Amino acid sequence: MTVIGKRIKWLREQQKWSQIQLAEKLGIHNTVLSRIESGEKKGVDHHLISDVADLFGVSTDFLHGKTDNPTPFWKNASVREESAAFLDLDGLSEQEVEEVKRHIEFLRWKAKQDKGM
Repeated sequence: MTVIGKRIKWLREQQKWSQIQLAEKLGIHNTVLSRIESGEKKGVDHHLISDVADLFGVSTDFLHGKTDNPTPFWKNASVREESAAFLDLDGLSEQEVEEVKRHIEFLRWKAKQDKGM
């Protein structure tokens, strides 16, 4: 499984969407999505990667595995630099709180993957 495939699958599962549901949203056939998620399809069109990033509100760098932070860089501009700032959710919108939760869930999932669980 490729990094892109793993991350798309993780994002899809976080939304509790089937492959068919996500494929419909992306305008592709579900077998194409299945091949991407399994790693069988190696070359993923950059337009599709952009569409996935836009749909889930994540960065393309996250999908490519260049960062473990799913939040696009332009959304990070308002994040406080204080230690343990993620515990202080005051002033964040509902969407921003959901992004924090999604990032924490991804880190948990990644830790399990790294440990072979």
